[in-house]
Amino acid sequence: MLTSVQNPLIKNLRKLQRTKGRREQQLFLLEGTHLIEEALATKYPLLTVCYTPQWQDRYPSLCQRVCEVADRSEQVSERVLQAIATTVNPDGIIATAPRPQPQTVGITQIGLALETVQDPGNLGTIIRTAASAGADGLWLSGDSVDLDHPKVLRASAGAWFRLPMAVCSNLTEQLAIAQQQGIAIVATLPDASLTYWELDFKQPTIIILGNEGAGLSESLIGLADRQVQIPLSGGVESLNVAICAALMLYEAKRQQQNGTYGR
Repeated sequence: MLTSVQNPLIKNLRKLQRTKGRREQQLFLLEGTHLIEEALATKYPLLTVCYTPQWQDRYPSLCQRVCEVADRSEQVSERVLQAIATTVNPDGIIATAPRPQPQTVGITQIGLALETVQDPGNLGTIIRTAASAGADGLWLSGDSVDLDHPKVLRASAGAWFRLPMAVCSNLTEQLAIAQQQGIAIVATLPDASLTYWELDFKQPTIIILGNEGAGLSESLIGLADRQVQIPLSGGVESLNVAICAALMLYEAKRQQQNGTYGR
């Protein structure tokens, strides 16, 4: 059992709590039983796994599976696991995994593009919602929060492994290519004349959502084929970006299933 936080392995794992460490080692942390189970279910590679004796006692069969799949497994003390974790009360297991490689996101019905989204909880919630709504995938601008930020993974509740996602160095260029392929680009703006339920989502569509404070850039607004708003009652300035994503995605899902749109 590893009991010292000064152990070289543990010191390296602790570096993965930060963006710099994840980029230098090209690894990220998976914390908690649920994320480990989702990684196993989707065959996402696990490299180093650290778990406490208490966790092993609670999940003996899962522990055996994890140790068979991972490149390295180590039993650690609760103090050591606490030092690795980014959560206040870790449930007994943490693994490292290789950072996600670039993916091809193909849009056949509905997709999302996110520009400069900074809050990891928002991004994780959007990923979870997009997977639940049956979205084809998600594009993320390169200046957004890290896709493998620990809070993003936790907020996604495991959906992170089930949604095709790609980080784009030039999101405008990527969307312009999609547009040339016949995919409609829809921007959400507070002053648009059209409400989101009045838009026909039955054609392949990418919904673009912007930064929590600044909204969408002028380049993406100018690229959009249509602009829509989510109506707000008087005195309410805006909605959380994850809520906006949920409303838009489920309206698209409703239309695609029922074949109707409009009031």
